[in-house]
Amino acid sequence: MNPSPALRFLTPAGWRDLHCHADANGHIASLQTTTEPVAGYALPGIPNTHSHAFQRAMAGLAEHQTDPADSFWTWRELMYRFAGKLDPDSQYAIASQLYAEMLEAGYTSVCEFHYLHHQPDGRPYDDPAAMSQSLIAAASDVGIRMTLLPVLYMTASFDGRELEPRQRRFGHTLDAYLALLQNLRRKENPMLRVGAALHSLRAVPQSVMPALLDAMGGEDFPIHIHIAEQVAEVEQCLSLRGARPVRWLLDNAPVDARWTLVHATHLSGGEVQGIAASGATVALCPTTEGNLGDGLFPLRDFLDAGGRFSIGSDSHVSVSPVEELRWLEYG
Repeated sequence: MNPSPALRFLTPAGWRDLHCHADANGHIASLQTTTEPVAGYALPGIPNTHSHAFQRAMAGLAEHQTDPADSFWTWRELMYRFAGKLDPDSQYAIASQLYAEMLEAGYTSVCEFHYLHHQPDGRPYDDPAAMSQSLIAAASDVGIRMTLLPVLYMTASFDGRELEPRQRRFGHTLDAYLALLQNLRRKENPMLRVGAALHSLRAVPQSVMPALLDAMGGEDFPIHIHIAEQVAEVEQCLSLRGARPVRWLLDNAPVDARWTLVHATHLSGGEVQGIAASGATVALCPTTEGNLGDGLFPLRDFLDAGGRFSIGSDSHVSVSPVEELRWLEYG
């Protein structure tokens, strides 16, 4: 394809005047330095690094108090009831509208943290990837690049108790989960990348982690995990695993630049330093974290340590990168 006009690009090294050569799929193939007068400016697209698409349709339903001690945990009850009503067709409709809203707001790609796998009673669909396929179809039809992150969800708590009936449509055995990943990674779609996600440390037994990480091996694909979002999660991890969640993960998994730690709200100073040193990214979701009263991420300390962060709209009470960054700065 012909190169672009000379443009002033914002790069990690600062502003540079370049011609851009794109391939047939619209991906940047090469950049060429130029001294020609520039015709305009080029900024990187903004990735939305944490999304639960189906939750867009329940935005606003939790804005009135239903319990004297309303919190993330009472919000979760509403989310479970809502999730139990969805199927591939309704999820496609919700995701299609959401992804169009993302593009309109300025997001150019989305990481879909997807755990709504099975039928409401927990039985797999005839096609075990049916719910994943509905998200892929929505992103493809709308025209947004997607990193699909099928979620491994095995237990209800750190103590290893079985999933509750409402959670069974989220659950997989390790073998079934790896088969799902293998199936999805066969898809040839230039707008799709498939990674992996652990719902949280409380949802993946300690005994499974070595086999899971070994199966992922040195593959160059992203790994995401919810971690240290709630004080109760930190306390339970300390009690049953002898360490705070982020500290435990850093000590027991090969955390590196492939990893994205979602929320990581409640950290010790050592954990802040540890994440930054690992090269992992923290996905911050300020409008959702504020809406649920989760707490404030220690951003200044993290940046001073050389840490990397991204933003996500998570539960989609807002679908605006500007609002995420505004609330992050206010915090």
